[in-house]
Amino acid sequence: MRIKYIVPFPFDEVGLANRAAQLPAELRTPGVEYAFVPVKNSCHNADSAYELLILDAYVTEAGLSSEQEGFDAVVMDTVSDSGLAALRSRLSIPVLGPGLVQQHVAAMLGKRFSILTMWDRWISMYEKTMAEYGTRSFCASIRSIDVRPDQEQLLAGKEDLVFEALERAGRTAIEQDGADVLLIGSTTMHQAVEHLRRSLEVPVINPGPLAIKMAEMFVLLGLSHSKHAYKSPEVIQDEKFHSLMAARLSAS
Repeated sequence: MRIKYIVPFPFDEVGLANRAAQLPAELRTPGVEYAFVPVKNSCHNADSAYELLILDAYVTEAGLSSEQEGFDAVVMDTVSDSGLAALRSRLSIPVLGPGLVQQHVAAMLGKRFSILTMWDRWISMYEKTMAEYGTRSFCASIRSIDVRPDQEQLLAGKEDLVFEALERAGRTAIEQDGADVLLIGSTTMHQAVEHLRRSLEVPVINPGPLAIKMAEMFVLLGLSHSKHAYKSPEVIQDEKFHSLMAARLSAS
């Protein structure tokens, strides 16, 4: 089995390794190949509808040839689920987004979830995905610690500050908002998950690994998205996506 995990920034090997650390050895299934594939260009920080449109285009471009390349499933490394609908339309293999998966699994684990996020400017992104997935009624709150994210270095060097702030936000979500499951608002925050699980008494979902393992399960069970819901295009125009501008320099 081969799973493509699309990293939404054009990182070099060091940047990719930081993102791949979401899936440690103990979560990797023997015989499954996990390919962490960067986009050829991207937005700046996914802070607006304008930026998310750019991200949609580049994540889609990175996934278009996945079936031809022999992959069995595709997951994007962003809870914005950028490119999800377009890639489901273009491909027949399973395509899953961490945002989609964690919101629905949260509804299985509890009655109301709260999203813990780094940055206020990402809140509209969660509102958008919840509206699309019909999960807004399960959301108790969105709690932000308002710390500007670093897409490549992640939480490195800010662990003490960020972990404590997220713990406070999580406790407030539980005690004041009525949350019984907590969602991490970005795959870039995965390093905080174990601390939150030790500190708080409710399930804390790490969206990237959950989406990858769900993709594995779909492949094993012979399941994929409905092509009645995500109709294939009459005309394939992949060359228009492939003509998108590449980054001049990869992030370092």
